[in-house]
Formats: sequence, structure tokens, C-alpha cells
Amino acid sequence: MTFAPKPGVLEIAPYVGGRASVPGVAEPIKLSSNESALGPSPKALTAYAAAAHNVSIYPEGSARLLREAIGEAYGLDPARIVCGNGSDELITLLANAYLQPGDEVLYSEHAFLVYKIAALANSAVPVSVPEKDRRVDVDAMLARVTAKTKLVYLANPNNPTGSYLSADEVARLHAGLSPNTLLVLDAAYAEFVRRNDYDSGISLALKHGNVVMTRTFSKIYGLAGLRVGWALCPLAVADVLNRIRGPFNVSIPAQAAAAAALRDGDHVARSVEHNTYWRDWLTSEIRAAGLKVDDSVCNFILIHFPAESGKTAKDADGFLSQRGLILRAVAGYGLPNCLRLTIGPEEANRKVAAALKDFMASR
Repeated sequence: MTFAPKPGVLEIAPYVGGRASVPGVAEPIKLSSNESALGPSPKALTAYAAAAHNVSIYPEGSARLLREAIGEAYGLDPARIVCGNGSDELITLLANAYLQPGDEVLYSEHAFLVYKIAALANSAVPVSVPEKDRRVDVDAMLARVTAKTKLVYLANPNNPTGSYLSADEVARLHAGLSPNTLLVLDAAYAEFVRRNDYDSGISLALKHGNVVMTRTFSKIYGLAGLRVGWALCPLAVADVLNRIRGPFNVSIPAQAAAAAALRDGDHVARSVEHNTYWRDWLTSEIRAAGLKVDDSVCNFILIHFPAESGKTAKDADGFLSQRGLILRAVAGYGLPNCLRLTIGPEEANRKVAAALKDFMASR
């Protein structure tokens, strides 16, 4: 007997993360996954190690330790916080909870691939909305809203473009949605943003019953390997997610490390300072080499390559790989002429800038 999955599942292209290896290179420099340049807080590592003696015991089912730490840090009611195995899990759980066959899911053209996967996995209709100069176009998004629109995913800031919407623009998007449409604000890179007109989504989520904000410990906090995320939800949505999530979906060591990382403000500040300096430095150096680089508020930049033979993004990827430098090809995001570069440690940043200059001068 052949078991067929529900409609939509076989339309999913499996998610492929950034490469981590190069054939023939023993220790490549990985700048493909937007991981933290400075790594995790030493306090987080200490807390993780201290929790090791509890690994034979199931975690407390609601992730209370971590929810209370998040609530303390942001002045939030822990009852409105749901933790997950990365924010990816929470983004997917929202789709699992609310989508029915035929519902529509809106997201911008170059947004995180998981949004489309979550829609198709629930037999919903993914609706990709064109961007304007690689920035979310609120008017275009609102023009595609219909009575069938159940979820709107907004990555703010967006990966892989590095662009963001102001708080006013996000509020305008929300104002154009029905109360029956859930706006999910994916703020994975919020901690890197230093713009006066930006808001991560906390204020909007606190005011409205159809807004959820998701965050992660994978980026600024350097805990990508532990898979920890959280969502700020209306109480009714939190209740729904708690009914369908796994009962022990965040491990004891992961909770301990995340809570400690959250409390180490000095390490976060150093990470932000490092990222801001080297992001600006790389942008300037790579532009000076003759390549277009989009402005970014995140811990990565998007580099555009010419379409001419020998100068393409694919050519650059091969050239850099030979030097042990791994960037992220983003053709899957609709950007075939681009590579995404994660801001790394100083040595890595200098090496990739020099390599790109050599690439542009080599042909």
C-alpha cells in the first residue's frame, strides 16, 4: 500500500541550510548561516554545563524557567510567552494550529523559506508578494489580502535582504488586516537593529489579539545549536500553541543557557558593537571592490554580482570556496545573482574582503 501525504506536502522543496564544508579544505571559514561572530556568553556556557547533571530528568513542561526570565527581561507576562525548539518551530506551530485547506498565507517575495513550507504542509495556498527594491511593500501586501487570508508572515528585519519596515509601516499593514487574520512578526534579528523608527513587534502584540511576535536565541545570543525560540502571543493563541506543541520541547540545559544569555547584557552589547562596526566596514570595502551591497540592519549583508561570465555569484562562490570561505547562495530566495555574507570575527571579515577584491580583479 502507498500512503499519500495531504495535498501540498509533495510541493515542498526541502529546506537546505548554509553549507558548512568545502571539499579539500580542513577548516573552512563558515559565513553562510548568520551565526554569532562572538559566540555565546560565557555565562550561558557555564549555565549549560551546570545543568548537565539534570539531563536524566524531563524538563518542566511549560519552560517556566525560561518564560520567567524572558518576562523579567522585557516586562512581559510569562503566561503570554510560549517557548519552542527555535522560532522555526513556533512559526510552524502557528500554521499547524490555524490553517485549513484553501486558506491563504501571505509573505514577501524574498522572505524566509519556512513560511512557504508551513503553508504547503497544511494544504494552504502560499502567496508570495513582490518586494520593492528588496524591501517589503506594504501596499502590495495589502492589495493581495483576501477573505481567505488567514496568516501573514512578516520577517522584520528580513533575511536575506537585511531590510526592515518602520514601526509605522508595520502598524499600517496590521490596520489593513481583518481581525480574523493573524499577523506573525518574525523578529529573529531584532537585537541587531539600531534605528529609532524600528519596533520588534512587542508593542503591537501587546495591543492586539491577532498579532504574534517570534524571537530566537540563535542569532545575537549565539545559541543556534541549542535551538531555542520564543513567541509573545495573545493569551488565547498561547493556549492554542500549548495544546499542540511537544510537552518537553525545550531541554533543561537549553533553557538554562538561554536564561543566562538573556541576563548578560554586556555580552549582547559587545556583540552589537562588533556587528555594527564590521558590517559597515565590510559594506564599504566590498563596494570599493566594485560590487553592489544593499544596506543592512542585520548581522549579514547581501552582495550583488554581475551577470557577465566569470563575474557571477556562482563564479564568486566557487572562487571563495577555493580559499576556504563559505557564503550563502540565495537563488532559492529568488536572488540568483547574489550571495549573503554573515558578519564574522575580524580575521574572517578581513579575509573575505580581500578575497572579493581579488575575485573582481582576477578576470
